[in-house]
Amino acid sequence: MGALAQIALGVLAISFMTLVAFFGRLPALRHTPIAWMHRAIWVYIPSAILAVDQRLTSGRFTTGLGRFGSYVMYDRHPTVLIFFLLLLSVGEYMYVPGVWPHFSFLHKFFGSISIILPYLFLYLSAHSDPGVVTPASHARCMSHYPYDFALFHPGQMCRTCVLLKPPRSKHCSVCKRCVHKMDHHCVFINNCVGYGNQHWFILLLLSTAILTLYGAVMGLGVIGDTARTRNPSFALWKPANWSWREYIVLLTFGIQYDVGVGSVTLLTLMTSPLVWGLLGYHIYLIYCGTTTNESMKWQDWQMEMDEGYAFKRTLPLDRVKDPRHEAPWTRWPVESVQVLVRTEDGTPPASNSGMGVGEWERVWRLRDVENLYDLGFWDNLVDVFVPNYPFREAGEVVNADLERGKRSKKPPKAPRASSLVAAAT
Repeated sequence: MGALAQIALGVLAISFMTLVAFFGRLPALRHTPIAWMHRAIWVYIPSAILAVDQRLTSGRFTTGLGRFGSYVMYDRHPTVLIFFLLLLSVGEYMYVPGVWPHFSFLHKFFGSISIILPYLFLYLSAHSDPGVVTPASHARCMSHYPYDFALFHPGQMCRTCVLLKPPRSKHCSVCKRCVHKMDHHCVFINNCVGYGNQHWFILLLLSTAILTLYGAVMGLGVIGDTARTRNPSFALWKPANWSWREYIVLLTFGIQYDVGVGSVTLLTLMTSPLVWGLLGYHIYLIYCGTTTNESMKWQDWQMEMDEGYAFKRTLPLDRVKDPRHEAPWTRWPVESVQVLVRTEDGTPPASNSGMGVGEWERVWRLRDVENLYDLGFWDNLVDVFVPNYPFREAGEVVNADLERGKRSKKPPKAPRASSLVAAAT
């Protein structure tokens, strides 16, 4: 096996294992071979090792390994962040000297920007407060969103932080703190992604995706130019009248002429689709008005609906809020018009039990449930990129027509946010 094949296989293996290990739990990958391999890595193989160690050392080896693994997986440490920084910096150190002489002034200018921006957004993502819920910030977090009575219910306490859980918040088991509008804990930034830094995280993904794509395209151009010094008719897309042997020999020459440029180009070619896919996934979450944490909760609700255990009924807009458990006013332009519950045996709850009015209706599909936090793509973007944006003023009454299915395409009070995006673009 040649050096080119070994480099390609190594890069491909690292990229694929990264995808499986870190993203195998995503709801979009459930019931796929990637999800099975994720379970194999984190569940089946460790269980087999534990069984063998129990016979050989009475579990002493796995106990020590478990302590180390618990620290690596469930404690906050910068190991993966340092790895990510090294991957960026070492890759650029190997790549830039070989391609820089081939760049025009314009490519040098935009290339420099594309190299700098990931470091800037990585620092901002890792260093910014993701929205940690503290006694000082609790009231502000409570006033951002209303409870939707589906994923988030008023009156729930965090037993660790000893604080009332604001809507859309979650306690991070790694950071040991509650985070407002928690999306997920990202090991690449050694921080949670939440209300305070989600916009920086999206920009980090975007800048990294552009950097890897730009590096791949420019690297392929340099490789092609190098191969054409041996045969001027060489093209990256194999000419029809060429044999595969002739094409691969010249392509290998172009890659191996500068191993740094060749190997980093292969790395960017294989990792760029992963970064763009992750960026696309998070843009889709914004489009849906949800987060990674909430999408997993909705998946759990879908399982309850498939079993026939989910029920909903109307929640009146003029209900009186208990100020001990809910903020009297939020900046969000809509309030929940439904309450969603599950039962253990699939029978509807008693008509006089729980919140809401009217009869309980069995729910079979997620599309029949209101997502309170979806205002439309543009306003969802504003909520991410313009922190504390006032979607409605203090004392402004919520319009009942804003319920999903009854909302106009341009709600009476929501266009202010859409206008902000239009003005910025």
